[in-house]
Amino acid sequence: MQVSQQDFEKAQEQLKLLKKDPGNEVKLKLYALFKQATEGPCNSPKPGMLDFVKKAKWDAWNSLGNLSQDNAKQKYTELVSSLVSAESSSQVKDAAPEESRHDGYETIIVTTKNNITKIMFNRPERKNAISHKMYREIIKALEEAAKDDSTIAVITGNGEYYCSGNDLNNFTNIQAGETEKMAKDGAVLLKEFVAHFIDFPKPLIAVVNGPAIGISVTLLGLCDIVYASDAATFHAPFSQLGQSPEGCSSYLFPKIMGLAKANEMLLFNKKLTAAEACAQGLVTEVFPDRTFQKEVWARLKAYASLPKNSLAVSKQLLRAMEKEKLHAVNNQECEVLKERWLSDECLNAIVSFFQKKSKL
Repeated sequence: MQVSQQDFEKAQEQLKLLKKDPGNEVKLKLYALFKQATEGPCNSPKPGMLDFVKKAKWDAWNSLGNLSQDNAKQKYTELVSSLVSAESSSQVKDAAPEESRHDGYETIIVTTKNNITKIMFNRPERKNAISHKMYREIIKALEEAAKDDSTIAVITGNGEYYCSGNDLNNFTNIQAGETEKMAKDGAVLLKEFVAHFIDFPKPLIAVVNGPAIGISVTLLGLCDIVYASDAATFHAPFSQLGQSPEGCSSYLFPKIMGLAKANEMLLFNKKLTAAEACAQGLVTEVFPDRTFQKEVWARLKAYASLPKNSLAVSKQLLRAMEKEKLHAVNNQECEVLKERWLSDECLNAIVSFFQKKSKL
């Protein structure tokens, strides 16, 4: 069927909207068909042998011979249509890639999809409590996510809990005379762990699907966005366990929520609802639990389609002035915690915790 002038002009506009370069061969064919459609058979003198670009264009146009202008319009329109269809199919495929699961993890699940690397705490039987092994695996996952092709990284939990904080079994089964080594090694591991959050170069988003306790709460100040289900709660019972704040919370929480509210949470163990945490600035937005996953992941998918380098550079501008200070705070918090872990007060509080737990 013969194409109209309107169809021919529409094809020219569609060609301008193509995002992918179709390649030189196709571009020469399009040039030749356009010239044939608008001017008829090749009527210009042959360029010199050294004028490679003009000669290639002339050869392509001349090769069409006496093809009629109407047929040239039709072939041009059909070629553009095929390019548009191919690009649309490619975009659909790109929009729904297979979820790629990363190997080498036991306590977390790491996947990449839609330019998002997701790090999921995966000890639901322990309410996603963080063991020493889990600390090391999260460090490894953050290192990989910093270097991969993803645009953003997301941290969330598997099951009802987001994370119940430190696995207190980290403090048990310690042989006589090894307490000091445990405290020293634990402080070194914690310092490295928190440092990876401070230095993470891409937008880091916490998707808090349920209750969060301890270090999983304090680290939220180092995340760029925190989305929470209305089923989530936020509890940092440090003094209750004879310990002290970590994750740079001793510095960031007063900046985020004000000193009085931070004191209530970090000194006196106040548990916040998701709505309270949002009102105090710790949480970005709260969603109904029944629609939480659907709403949040739709939004994250949109964020991940933004220009990757622009996001990374902008994050560095927002965070750069604080980095040195945050590392200093992390160092100080870990030194204080090492002392707390060696104190009778802390050990007695942990023993009391397990005694109460065994009576439940």
